[in-house]
Amino acid sequence: MSQLSYDAVVVGSGPNGLAAGIRLAQERLSVLVLEASQTVGGGTRSAELTLPGFVHDVCSAIHPMALGSPFFRQLPLEKYGLKWIQPPLPLAHPLEAGQAALLHKSITATAADFGRDQQAYLDLMNPLLENWEKLAVEFLQPLIHWPSHPLLLGRFGLQALRSAAALARRRFHQEPSRALFAGLAAHSFLSLEQPASAAFGLVLGLMGHAVGWPLPHGGAQQIANALAAHLRSLGGEIVLGSRVETLSQLPLARAVLLDVTPRQLLRIAGDRLPASYRRRLERYRYGPGVFKIDYALSDPIPWKAKACSSAGTVHLGGTLDEVSAAEREVCAGQIPEKPFVLLAQPSHFDNSRAPAGKQIAWAYCHVPNNSTVDMTARIEAQIERFAPGFRELILARHTINCADFERGNPNLIGGDINGGTADLWQLLARPVFSRCPYRTPVPGLYLCSSSTPPGGGVHGMCGFHAAEAALRDLKTIGDKSFQRR
Repeated sequence: MSQLSYDAVVVGSGPNGLAAGIRLAQERLSVLVLEASQTVGGGTRSAELTLPGFVHDVCSAIHPMALGSPFFRQLPLEKYGLKWIQPPLPLAHPLEAGQAALLHKSITATAADFGRDQQAYLDLMNPLLENWEKLAVEFLQPLIHWPSHPLLLGRFGLQALRSAAALARRRFHQEPSRALFAGLAAHSFLSLEQPASAAFGLVLGLMGHAVGWPLPHGGAQQIANALAAHLRSLGGEIVLGSRVETLSQLPLARAVLLDVTPRQLLRIAGDRLPASYRRRLERYRYGPGVFKIDYALSDPIPWKAKACSSAGTVHLGGTLDEVSAAEREVCAGQIPEKPFVLLAQPSHFDNSRAPAGKQIAWAYCHVPNNSTVDMTARIEAQIERFAPGFRELILARHTINCADFERGNPNLIGGDINGGTADLWQLLARPVFSRCPYRTPVPGLYLCSSSTPPGGGVHGMCGFHAAEAALRDLKTIGDKSFQRR
């Protein structure tokens, strides 16, 4: 590595690393981003995983938080070819007998489908939707902060800190509304009986109404490509194929930002960190992993509930009780026989993703961290349950288990795609309890990954807040450089 000096070096080119680099470059700082892979993106990559011409998303596929991100919304990413596609329905959750609970972008259309739960849904979601921009700013930063809208945040917290199962059962009386909320909350990777699991259901439902659940034309890689192009336009440099094992590899810089989880931070900088801080990082907990299948298909998925064909995302798990049971088993270290399956069907709405007349599908389920169990049969049984004949359409499949995920991206510890458990404690202490959790005890060294607030998701806010912390410190320390030795 060249010994040239930079104002800032960022390790990792996931959405948070790129966001941090962009924010620093906006202030006319010299920025170098180092990426171990041969492509930028982290969890926002695309590749032909099955057959030629079938473009799959390696990790993330649907991105409500990217379109709702306060930082990304300020960036001219469309200038670099990023185009968002909004499916007619953000989400469908099929039930038995060809029925489905539907999340429309319209809150009134969603509520209208819920019968006697119509008013309950409106009472729950309307106040959030009316204030979603203010709320987005509040919950996309550390929970430990002086709120700009304390009463609004307090009202949100009264609902969000509950368990998802309790909120759904108290608010709703019928299965469609309960099941829809359960599926939204299951994105938390928590048991739906855990406190704060409701927060995920509320936020993702809110995003569906506020900005939709869009997918990027051409695949998730286009998000990373646009961020990288914008960073370069600001003067930032990106070096691919540059794996960082220790801080001594880095060029001199006034600030170093690591888009890594606590485990990599300990490996890269452990000898520089105080023992008390190392012990706190060692206590950081990782959550369940995932087992994912990408499919090349001959035809569209034959859903029993026809409305599912209009949805970019389909949640497969059945009732509230079924979804709760599956997630409870995973959190207890068990393999569910009927897992909760998250499925996306991008080629229904983006014909660049598959050859003419063909389709792709993206599906995964939660499994215990580091699980080696092949979930193919269980996932496909859940798809067949709601789309009989699905297996007959499969031209090819590509599976990724927990170990595969971690080999492809060392941040995905044991297959955990969220950067660590997001229970109530680790929402407060992510990765440690601090007013500025991005700042490490080593002057000039920062953590900017999804292991910092606000956590997982393609929104770049972890990187943005880490860069803001670095900028504040740089103004204080002046020209003092980060010392590598």
